[in-house]
Amino acid sequence: MDSKPAYAGSSGRRKFLETIALAGAASAIGVRSSSAADEPRLETTRIRLPQHPGICVAPLYIAEALLRAEGFTDVRYVKIPQASQIYTTMEAGETDLSIGFNAPFVVQVDQGKPIVMLAGIHPGCYELFTTNGIRSVKELKGRTVSIPELNGTNHLFLAIIVSHVGIDPSKDIKWVTQPPAEAIKQLAEGKVDALMGFPPVPQELRAKKIGQVILNSVTDKPWSQYFCCVVGGNRDFVSKHPVATKRAVRALLKANNVCASKPEETARFLVDRGFTANYDYALQSVRELPYARWSDFSTEDSVRYFALRLQEAWFIKSSPKTILAKGTDWRFLDELKKELKA
Repeated sequence: MDSKPAYAGSSGRRKFLETIALAGAASAIGVRSSSAADEPRLETTRIRLPQHPGICVAPLYIAEALLRAEGFTDVRYVKIPQASQIYTTMEAGETDLSIGFNAPFVVQVDQGKPIVMLAGIHPGCYELFTTNGIRSVKELKGRTVSIPELNGTNHLFLAIIVSHVGIDPSKDIKWVTQPPAEAIKQLAEGKVDALMGFPPVPQELRAKKIGQVILNSVTDKPWSQYFCCVVGGNRDFVSKHPVATKRAVRALLKANNVCASKPEETARFLVDRGFTANYDYALQSVRELPYARWSDFSTEDSVRYFALRLQEAWFIKSSPKTILAKGTDWRFLDELKKELKA
């Protein structure tokens, strides 16, 4: 793992100034400026966040300047190769907070890991593409489905989706693990029947007219009614640093609004920083994801729903009530909804 303060060097400073300009958009969309000067002193001025190639977690990166405005003088991004490692690095105490898929956080709580969920970020972002004439989730029974890794986010989400329609994900699906580029190629050739992708994979598939979308979690119920991505934190960090936690969550929610109001600048920032390669795919993704709706859904309901689905699919043993009791803390979100006039 490589952990270092972001924006070192002259080129880094230029990008930092670009981020500052983005962060300034928050005031233009009605977000009240931080009252950090009137609040208790930060218990720590260091915060560590994961960094991996991705688009849907854009607020995590846009938040850097906002975190500095909240008083964090040492904002570090820990480089990780795969999105699934968001959860293990936080569990190990190598990162403090992150944005990640709801379901893996629930699994961690069920396993007794030191994780606590704090706020919702946005619904959606996953899309299910098929070929070979498959037009419904029920038709995936007995088919070959490509995923980046077993027990990763793509696998977990699609497993609970197929379980929801009566398919046993452990017996009725042939899972094959492939990197996204290979999965796209094999879907185009009809060698796999389906793949579950998150940005920029769906944008690339649509641009190249490969396969067809049979489920879009941004628009299709019930998945579109619940938060896909939430803010999670290392329990020890949250417990020891409640003031820092609240300010960090505030920065992430404000960054959500910046992504919603400034999609072009956000997409350009993601490309310039190397989080993704294609500007058009990035822009399409940022425009499609409902970042501005973070206050329209209940994070508690979202965690409860995913916990129920995971329990039904035998991924967890704990009840949704137990997951909520052991692995959530809404006090910061409740305060910030009032403060940010959500």
